Amino acid sequence: MIDTNMFQLVCFYAFAAVTVVAALGVITLRNSVHAVLSLVLTFFSTACIWLLAEAEFLAIALIVVYVGAVMVLFLFVVMMLDIKQEQVREGFIKYLPVGIIVALIMLGEMLALIGVRAMHQAVMGADPAAAAGMSNTAWLGTALYTQFLLPFEVAALILTVGVVAAVVLTLRQRTGVRHQQASQQVRVNARDRVRVVKMAAEVPAAPQPAPGKETTP
Repeated sequence: MIDTNMFQLVCFYAFAAVTVVAALGVITLRNSVHAVLSLVLTFFSTACIWLLAEAEFLAIALIVVYVGAVMVLFLFVVMMLDIKQEQVREGFIKYLPVGIIVALIMLGEMLALIGVRAMHQAVMGADPAAAAGMSNTAWLGTALYTQFLLPFEVAALILTVGVVAAVVLTLRQRTGVRHQQASQQVRVNARDRVRVVKMAAEVPAAPQPAPGKETTP
């Protein structure tokens, strides 16, 4: 029999290794489409790790929202844009040592911060979802819509404002282009656009014979 804990540990290391390799491919691959596909693999491997951590809701949200919607949009935009890879990658090797040094410094600071927080962190109790006798998704939904309903609605409002602000900031008015005015379309009256004219019917006249020709009865 295979130990369940050992099997989960092996799966964790496998998914973590795939996540790290795919994340490196996002910033090292020259083809933008391949980089986006590598990011999709990164998200999928991260979702598998969250499933191992019994965070089913986060895993499903990552797959549905990011992989299923956001990354498809990113891939569509990247494939539609005409990006010259030579100009984008120009000077990458020259600044690579500086980037590695900065990344190592940031990694050391994050590890130090995690160590300081771990020393002052109190011992966590049992899993609240398991203590309540429900799944992680059901417990999270119950907590969001009961205890944290107001912060949840505020976060949704902030995201809505951010979407509207992004659309407004990227809107460009160009001359010579016809735009639809929704307010004018709503106020349109059919009598102002369509006019019905009543005309008498006319019977076409019989064709006249050509001169010099006689018609036989």
